[in-house]
Amino acid sequence: MIELTRRYRFPAAHILSQPSFSAEKNLATYGKCANPNGHGHNYQVEVTVTGPIDERTGRILSPDLLDRIFEERVESRFARRLLNDDEAFRDRVPTTENIALVIHETLADEVAKRSSAEVIRVKIVETRHNSCISGAIA
Repeated sequence: MIELTRRYRFPAAHILSQPSFSAEKNLATYGKCANPNGHGHNYQVEVTVTGPIDERTGRILSPDLLDRIFEERVESRFARRLLNDDEAFRDRVPTTENIALVIHETLADEVAKRSSAEVIRVKIVETRHNSCISGAIA
């Protein structure tokens, strides 16, 4: 198997808060990240795809196409926004884990519609100490 990985960045803010928890329990669970005023990150995203190599182009997927899909489906939706306000996070706390899952889900369908490639991994780097990788979603 061969893989292609592209890297992206976007700034966004979030509040780690479970609505069913008290303020005290949110603070105990999420620490300073439960601040109701939110806080921001410059998220780094790595999107990895696999698939057959096109004999004519020698590529799994045009990097330009993946860039357009990322901009249309992720960057334009999440950049410079409070992630908690997005419908994808109405029932999910926007942790690094859930951000990776949402981006994976968001890109997987669109990449499959527009190419023969498959998104197999999305890595989110939130800080120099915190990152998360989503694998293929069954």
